[in-house]
Amino acid sequence: MSDFLVVGECVADIVRAPGRPDVTHPGGSPANVAYGLGRLERRVTLLTQLGGDPAGQLIGAHLRSAGVELLGDLGAGAVTPTAVVTLDGWGRASYDFDVRWTLRSAGPLPAGVRHVHLGSIGAVTEPGAAAVREVVAGLHGRATVSYDPNVRPALLGPREEAVARVEERVALSDLVKASDEDLAWLYPGQAPARVARRWLASGPGAVLVTFGADGSAAYTAAGEVRAAAVPGEVADTVGAGDSFMAAVLDALAGSGLLGAAARPALGALDEAGWAAALHRAATAAALTVARPGANPPDLTELRAALGR
Repeated sequence: MSDFLVVGECVADIVRAPGRPDVTHPGGSPANVAYGLGRLERRVTLLTQLGGDPAGQLIGAHLRSAGVELLGDLGAGAVTPTAVVTLDGWGRASYDFDVRWTLRSAGPLPAGVRHVHLGSIGAVTEPGAAAVREVVAGLHGRATVSYDPNVRPALLGPREEAVARVEERVALSDLVKASDEDLAWLYPGQAPARVARRWLASGPGAVLVTFGADGSAAYTAAGEVRAAAVPGEVADTVGAGDSFMAAVLDALAGSGLLGAAARPALGALDEAGWAAALHRAATAAALTVARPGANPPDLTELRAALGR
């Protein structure tokens, strides 16, 4: 039984920083979201591909340590994607990827799934993206869907084609989260609020945009809700957006707003509800950036930081 099904890539992040030896961390945006949900004590399954090499074993052990169940193309014959993550003097990350997404089939899915999360490369890269669409189509009648494009320009090809693929996934989703940097690449020169409203018109009940140190916003049919970032020390920014996403989903699950029957209520969530969800997510992101790698908080840490 899993309440959450996350679909997408695992990536071995080889983190490179000035004056330090390279360190390999488990990563990949969808894998980070699954791990974050597991750390928050949610029942979660990750549909992915993961090789039997040392990097794949490292990532698999990491995910299972948070209670994440793994499905998909695993072990012999699968390839573990890698990314060299180069940090500048302020901890900001740039990426050089070696990623192939060839997921062959969804296969039997866990019972009880109330929410499906799609992300990043796995949602838009063929041939594996066909299996992702199969999952969404099969579960749409009982599960809500979220999507984070987590744009990686080097892997997306021409911008016009990438925008079309992203917009197809947006239209399939009930909740979309993107960073201001994602939107700046997809729609150069357009204000994030304008893009969010266009996406809302295509189907989602809410679009969330993160602005780094300038906080975040939720856009719905009722308007815009802004939340400040939570200040703190920064070791690096790896996984901050994924931790934010996991904490938002955790907050919505705790309020009974996930699952197909909850679609109307999710779309009607009021300003106070979104403000609380965004603050919870910003707190989780602040805890994540305070330590190296995509290392989100567990439930005890998050509650302590929130003063609960």
